[in-house]
Amino acid sequence: MMERLALIGARIFDGERFHEHKALVLRGGKIEALVATADLDPTIPRRDLAGGVLAPGFIDAQVNGGGGIMLNDAPRPETMARIAAAHRIHGTTSLLPTLITDGRQAIESALEAAADSVRSDQGVAGLHLEGPHLAPARKGAHPAEFMRPVVADDIALYISFAERIGTLLLTLAVEQVTAKQVAELTEAGIIVSIGHSDAKASEAQALFDAGAHGVTHLFNAMSQLGNREPGLVGAAIDHPSVWCGIIADGHHVDPISHRLALRAKRAVTGPGRLFLVTDAMALVGSTSDHFLLHGRTVRRTPGDLCAKLTLDDGTIAGSDLDMASAIRFCVERLDLSLAEALAMATSYPARFLKITDRGMIKPGLRADLVHLDASLSVTDTWLSGRSASGA
Repeated sequence: MMERLALIGARIFDGERFHEHKALVLRGGKIEALVATADLDPTIPRRDLAGGVLAPGFIDAQVNGGGGIMLNDAPRPETMARIAAAHRIHGTTSLLPTLITDGRQAIESALEAAADSVRSDQGVAGLHLEGPHLAPARKGAHPAEFMRPVVADDIALYISFAERIGTLLLTLAVEQVTAKQVAELTEAGIIVSIGHSDAKASEAQALFDAGAHGVTHLFNAMSQLGNREPGLVGAAIDHPSVWCGIIADGHHVDPISHRLALRAKRAVTGPGRLFLVTDAMALVGSTSDHFLLHGRTVRRTPGDLCAKLTLDDGTIAGSDLDMASAIRFCVERLDLSLAEALAMATSYPARFLKITDRGMIKPGLRADLVHLDASLSVTDTWLSGRSASGA
């Protein structure tokens, strides 16, 4: 008989709402039941969490690095495992290691590594290729020399790995892909997100209608909302089926813009469709103050919520953000309810990524969990029912 464990003593957030005075029963790496603590079978071993919040483990669709290394440095399974371990400390139990714009060999290596890593159950849920099909006009910290249009060989390569990886996310610029290509990719189960693009709103809407599912880091590296040209920002907020990832670190997006996007997207679609990503770089989980990105130095400078990462010319180069800090920012600076902030890191990204076995606390789903104390700091995580603390 598989061993059972009951987690008690914490408020439980199931991905949508809170439950009080409930126990969460785990069995065989999955969630067995959510029951009233008073009705819990006395023979089941218990662990008292002594307060705080128990929630689904965080899901991050955009993680470039962590633990002192970037995926681009060495796109191999051991790199992905190291990055996942660095972020699990901060509550993320599922992530998409993200390869930023690079050459064909690096892309092929990352695809192979992801196919291996998703089977190892170490927190790697798929792969995000953020490039090379981006627009040089909105390159950000990406190397423009690798940027190019999508061609038939690219589509064949991505489709050949889609089933092996399970969750393959591509960030594509409007300038580098056609609506027909987007439809071909999405019909194969690949998630297409529009980003790093100077597109007009009408051009972006055409790709959304063709199957593009989201936008990558709303507001950043894209055409902005204007009075006569709504740009990619306006198109993304206005389109009812589009999901928007956003970086809540106080550096990438002003809190006013963030709050306006939340209100506007909610008015169009109801709750959801705006979710948190960290866009984290190598320094999360590292004590270093700099690292190299395609031979250019990225420096860490102190910040209020978290440090700011920039190239020597001042260009923002990803973030030093972890998901728990992003949730605190949403609650403290954006006046979001804790339930909404947690949903933006759990059930919303799961829905965006079309992952159905996690992101919620429901019987039969994976026991991927995080416990937060009263200050919303992480005290423990569970991956398929395995506690990081060993408790």
